[in-house]
Amino acid sequence: MEKGVNLKDRILKEYRSKKDEIRERLEEFKNVKEADYFYELIYCLLTPQSSARNADLVVKKLKAKDFLKNNFNPEAILADKKNYIRFHKTKAKRLIELKENYFNIKSFLMNGSCEHELREYLVKNVKGLGYKEASHFLRNIGKRNLAILDRHILRNLKRLKIIREVPKTLTRKNYLLIEKKFRKFSEEVNITIDELDLLFWSMETGEILK
Repeated sequence: MEKGVNLKDRILKEYRSKKDEIRERLEEFKNVKEADYFYELIYCLLTPQSSARNADLVVKKLKAKDFLKNNFNPEAILADKKNYIRFHKTKAKRLIELKENYFNIKSFLMNGSCEHELREYLVKNVKGLGYKEASHFLRNIGKRNLAILDRHILRNLKRLKIIREVPKTLTRKNYLLIEKKFRKFSEEVNITIDELDLLFWSMETGEILK
């Protein structure tokens, strides 16, 4: 992909052609039912270091077995070669912990807090959920203006010279600093960070998925 000014021009051109599709996808997130919040959280716990498609397949299997209401260890589902999730033993434990704490988590999600307060709560109260995953979850249930700083975003921010290097790890301080720079760029090009996220993803994969 191009660097600097050329990339910025390409972003604007791609956005014009995909704007309606991107906005439609964001509207779909807003329409996610409260009953599905639990499984959206599971999806965001599963995706780090595993494919989004495998995470989606696992979520569908857990839904079919009504994991929220039924007591069983999900490890075998995560370990299935058809939808393998890395670190399946650890992640299975985290899913069980999530289920045990979900009543309190859902209560906080519904208390009217802003998206930044919700993210801080999730990072502190859902084991395995960092700022990226918490932002992803909140976007997937219709919250806005939070950066999902995964690899494709960070690579593009580097190409645009917004950041010097793609960080190996992201502390809270560094995450919020890069998010601030990303938001400033979004204002310059008049495209929201939520739309830019899906745009960057589609430019790399050809799909508006996430």
